[in-house]
Amino acid sequence: AFVIQWSILLSGFLHLHDGQIELSIKGLVTADFSAAAVLITFGALLGKTSPLQLIVIALLEIVFFTLNEWVGLTFIKVADVGGSMFVHVFGAYFGLAASRVLYKVDIEESKKEGSVYHSDIFAMIGTLFLWMYWPSFNSALAVGDDQHRAVINTYLALASCCVVSFAISAVLSEESKFDMVHIQNSTLAGGVAVGTCADMMIEPFGALVIGAVAGTLSVVGYKYITPFLANKLKI
Repeated sequence: AFVIQWSILLSGFLHLHDGQIELSIKGLVTADFSAAAVLITFGALLGKTSPLQLIVIALLEIVFFTLNEWVGLTFIKVADVGGSMFVHVFGAYFGLAASRVLYKVDIEESKKEGSVYHSDIFAMIGTLFLWMYWPSFNSALAVGDDQHRAVINTYLALASCCVVSFAISAVLSEESKFDMVHIQNSTLAGGVAVGTCADMMIEPFGALVIGAVAGTLSVVGYKYITPFLANKLKI
């Protein structure tokens, strides 16, 4: 709630109409997107920071988020209807940078640094809701035929990603079992990856390929890249 209000103000300052901040559905959706970027950043920081630190991080991140989006849309003319770049990539790298600054060995090596059964179950509920509503997320700012196209492309990318994520998770597992972390996160990677071009004519085959590649890279990332970042780069 705090982030949404702060985002509306900052975005309004950059897009004043006759000296006044204009409120619109697009502006409210963009504010929701900014909150999503902060949540992505928090994913790399939860358990390492206090509530006050999280508020400060959110306060600063929205400033950079708004400036980044303004520069990208106004001067570079970036097409990013689903926020893959402005929301997900920005939130991820901001989180990595903050995680590096706040790195502590005792936290990373703690026995609590991991999932437990009941938290996995609740997280899966969140995954199901995100999976179902991701097409509306990617199509929220599109209009007309572009909006219909965004829904279809996102749905196909999610379906492809889901199948591939399950398969790759089992292949990379020592016991050929599904990893709950992969299922919770990698099954959504297709929706993230296709977000930038969801409203474009990428054809069903293109959406399926994007989803499959995203699912594969996500599982491989969780399996190999995450430990590497923690052990070698202290992230």
